[in-house]
Amino acid sequence: MSRKPRKSAARGRRKPSGALPPARRFRIILGSAAATLGVVAVLVLAWALWSYQGPGPATDGGETRVVMLRKGAGLTEIASTLERSGAIRSKALFAAAAQFTGAAKALKAGEYEFKSRASLASILRDIRDGKIVIHQVTIPEGMTSEAAVATLMARPDLSGVVAAPPEGSILPETYQYERGEDRSAVLKRMMDARDELLALLWEKRQPGLPIKTPDEAVTLASIVEKETGIASERPQVAAVFVNRLRKGMRLESDPTIIYGLNGGKPLGRGLRASEMAQPNPYNTYQIDGLPPTPIANPGRAALAAVLDPPASDHLFFVADGSGGHVFAATYDEHLKNVAKWRVVEKQRADAALQQQGGR
Repeated sequence: MSRKPRKSAARGRRKPSGALPPARRFRIILGSAAATLGVVAVLVLAWALWSYQGPGPATDGGETRVVMLRKGAGLTEIASTLERSGAIRSKALFAAAAQFTGAAKALKAGEYEFKSRASLASILRDIRDGKIVIHQVTIPEGMTSEAAVATLMARPDLSGVVAAPPEGSILPETYQYERGEDRSAVLKRMMDARDELLALLWEKRQPGLPIKTPDEAVTLASIVEKETGIASERPQVAAVFVNRLRKGMRLESDPTIIYGLNGGKPLGRGLRASEMAQPNPYNTYQIDGLPPTPIANPGRAALAAVLDPPASDHLFFVADGSGGHVFAATYDEHLKNVAKWRVVEKQRADAALQQQGGR
C-alpha cells in the first residue's frame, strides 16, 4: 500500500508574526547606540562647558590668589603651575581650551591675581591678554637722587642693583613696574621722563630768561622745589629767583646751604649763622649765581615755573607762619615781614617751653 510523503516539519513551521528582519534589527541597534553616544557626547560637552565657564576652585583664604608664570614657560608648564597653585582643576582641560581657542601661542608670563572661584575661561583670557599685576613706586618732588635710589632698593619685588644718578636727572612721579623687573629699567624710565619733559619745556621757554642751559633750569627748579611745598607758590618763588639773577643779586637760599653741608638730608634744626657764613660751592649766601648742580629732583610744576615765571617785581620772601610765604619787592618791606616772622618764631618757642615745663 502506497503512502503520501509527509511534509517536512521545518518547512511547515511559520515565522512568528512579530519577528524583525536582521537588517532592520541591526539598524535599530545601531540607532540605539548612536543615541546613547549622543547623550554621552552631550553630557561630556556640558561638563566641558561647565568646567570652562563655570566657577573654579575657591581660595584657601582671602578673595584672591597670586600666581607667578615664569618667563619662557610653555603651555604645559603654565597649565601645571595653574593647577599646582589651585587656580584651575585640570591642567589637561586648560591646555585643551588654550589650543581650541587659539590662545596657546599668546600666553604671557608675569604675576597674575585671580579672584576666588575664577572660571577657567576668565583665567585663560587674562593670561592671553597679559593682565599682569602692576606695582607702583612714587618718587616725591624734591627727593634727592640718593634717596630715590634708596627707595628703589627697598622694594623687594624689584631686582638688580643701581647707583644714584646725577642730581636732578629724575622726574618725580609715580611709576609702574612688574614684579622682578630690574631696578635699572625703572630708573631709566624716570630719567627718560625727565629728559622728555625738560626738552618740551625748554623749547617753549619764556624769552629773555637769565638761564643759559637746560641744566641751569633744573638747578634753579630744584631750589624752587625745596623752598616751598605749596604748589601755588612755586611760580612766585621762581619769579623772585629769576628777578634776583637778572639783577645780579645772590639767591640766598637756605636749602642750598643744607645740601652743601650734608647732601640735602634734614637738619632737624635751623641753620646756624656760622653755617651761613661758611664758604662752600652750594652756599648761595656766599656765591654768585647758581650752585654747581641741582640740590634735588624738581617736579613738573617747579620746572615749568622757572621756564615760564609770572611777571613780578618781588625780590624777597619769608615764611608767614602758616606754612606759606609772604613776598616783597623792597628790602624795607622784607624787613617788616621778617620782623613779623620773628614774632611768630618766638611765640612758638615760648609755647614749646611751656609745654615742656608742664610735663
